[in-house]
Amino acid sequence: MNFLDKANSIKAELVALRRNFHSHPELGFEEYETSKKIKKFLETEGIEYKETAGTGICAIIRGTGNKTIGLRADIDALPLKDNKACEYSSKTLGRMHACGHDGHTTILMGVAKILNSMKSELKGNVKLFFEPAEETVGGARFMIKEGILENPYVDCVIGLHVDENTEVGTIAVKRGVVNAASNPFTIKIKGRGGHGAHPEDTIDPIVIASNVIIALQTIVSREIPPTDPAVITVGSIHGGTAQNIIPEEVTISGIIRTMRSEHREYVKKRLVEIVSGISSSMRGIAEINIEESYPCLYNNDDMLDLVENSAGNIIGFENIKKLSSPSMGVESFAYFSMERPSAFYYLGVRNEEKGIIHPAHGSLFDIDEDALPIGVAIQCQAAYDYLSK
Repeated sequence: MNFLDKANSIKAELVALRRNFHSHPELGFEEYETSKKIKKFLETEGIEYKETAGTGICAIIRGTGNKTIGLRADIDALPLKDNKACEYSSKTLGRMHACGHDGHTTILMGVAKILNSMKSELKGNVKLFFEPAEETVGGARFMIKEGILENPYVDCVIGLHVDENTEVGTIAVKRGVVNAASNPFTIKIKGRGGHGAHPEDTIDPIVIASNVIIALQTIVSREIPPTDPAVITVGSIHGGTAQNIIPEEVTISGIIRTMRSEHREYVKKRLVEIVSGISSSMRGIAEINIEESYPCLYNNDDMLDLVENSAGNIIGFENIKKLSSPSMGVESFAYFSMERPSAFYYLGVRNEEKGIIHPAHGSLFDIDEDALPIGVAIQCQAAYDYLSK
């Protein structure tokens, strides 16, 4: 079965789809037109689907066996101006597919077209997950809650992400932990306001907040092993209205990123202890809110073996790059990896000769569209191999 030939035979369609999505980006849970285009495509191909998580879609290609594999693509864009000068640049001001989700969506549609055309040869089912709001709240968790991993039961899930640091024609894989977990937090420190000339009559929340910010960094530097990545970032601090007024309160917000579940729980606990302790010792009051956001993304060894073997048959094993370090970024595919054996890999889209070198989440981001049929072929091969073994 030569899936690369099949994918290359529809390359023009893939490029057209991707450019259409790129020109008309939509933010998380606002992907109404994107969703309509996907559903119209599925209807044309005769693939059954259901709506999920608002603008998300779960489609299924039914084969002849009992096993079911899930394949996922995210469909949302970012709130960013597209500064590329090309025919397919964003037509919506302040919206851009700056992370490659247009490519992910296109690849999964290509996979749907090819696998559906040969569904009588599949020894099981293929579920296609088009996930909304990956960049914000993680649509995967809402899809899972609505039962997309059941009826029929999904045995495993595979996902990919385009990567501008990996050359087109290659992929990159990481065993074990692939992405960090995250916990956004907000801290409100309340004191007693007053005149800047008479601090003795006040409880200065700015001074308290300053001590809190410095102390939080010691959790990572002195309480987490140096061999285990962790980050506490304070991204904003707001308080006060004038130079000579001590305010009533200060609000701090930031995010925790950890690579191990036990560290995630430990850092959250210590943040509360440190913030509460410093605030009370300096006569202030702290209100702390820590959100439960994306978990760690774990690659299952057996599933990654499957992806590597399938990809090796498409691009050659010498074109599989092994990553030694995880990313401190988060990825909502992690919700799937927490529920089922999963594999997540990076599809190379970099091409210096074409000037495709700009970073994701940047206003000049683009992909080498030669990667589209490669991604389609690898996903098809992996699904076919899993159901056939």
